Parts: sequence; structure tokens; C-alpha cells
Amino acid sequence: MRTLSLLAAFLFAVITLTQSVNAQDRNQKITTFLMFEGQAEEAITFYTSLFDDSEIVRITKHGPDGPGGTEAEGTVEHALFTLKGQPYMAIDSFGHQFTFTPAISLFVDCDSEEEIEMLYEKLMEGGTALMPLGEYGFSEKFGWVQDRFGISWQLNYGSLNIE
Repeated sequence: MRTLSLLAAFLFAVITLTQSVNAQDRNQKITTFLMFEGQAEEAITFYTSLFDDSEIVRITKHGPDGPGGTEAEGTVEHALFTLKGQPYMAIDSFGHQFTFTPAISLFVDCDSEEEIEMLYEKLMEGGTALMPLGEYGFSEKFGWVQDRFGISWQLNYGSLNIE
């Protein structure tokens, strides 16, 4: 029954977000959707502080009578935010048996060495280095980090030699 209520909450969030945002706000057909377990607002605030052209567009929070009851009260029911102008969606969901994995990551093309170094340092706070920041055969400067929220980030500066 709990799984069914989590699924219903998830679907409600997706439907609510897509219905309440007009086509001008979401001209992209595929949007990354992040599901946290009580840390969505903290993560979104952190991420939008790191990147230029980023903002929290909207956050709606769970009330005491919503899915998840009082345990979920005050957590993110659904959120829309941008990083470097790219839209993202997020929710808080509880009780599921899965989390984030490095099999999917956010790839960031950095505009300067200062930017990649700053992002790597900030994302490493409480996180794990999957590939230390350095020069690799395919990149002038690259680093792969799983941050303290579990999101995996591939950071790149310079040309990619992937052919």
C-alpha cells in the first residue's frame, strides 16, 4: 500500500508540474527529474548557488495531510529550477528501495579552469571523487564527483577528444 501511495505522489507531482508550467517555460521535451529523500530543497538551493544563469522557479511543499503524512510535511512536493539555463524538476519521496547512481550523471562543460576547480571543490564537500580532477586522454581537464546528495557530476573544461 505504501508503494502505491508513493507512486501516486510521484505521478501527482509530475502531472501537476507539467500542467502548471506553460510551453514557453518548458520548450524542452525531455527534462531531468531528481527524486530526493527529504533533501530536495537543500540540494536545489546548493546547486543554484554554484551555476550562473540558475534559479529556483517554484517549490511547492507537502502539507500535513498529503502523501507521506506528517513525516513528509514541509518537504518538496514538486520543484522546478534551472542550472545554466537548463530546466530540472525535483521532488522528495520516501520509503523506496532505490537512490541515485553514477550510471546516470550530469555532464557540465565549464567555461574556465577557475569554474571547473570551484565546482569540483564545492561538489566534493561531503562527496566522493569517482575520477579525480586532472588531465585525461579525452579531456584537457576533467573530474567526476558524486556529491553529498548522491548526484553524479562529470565536469569538463576544454575540448573533448571522443572520436
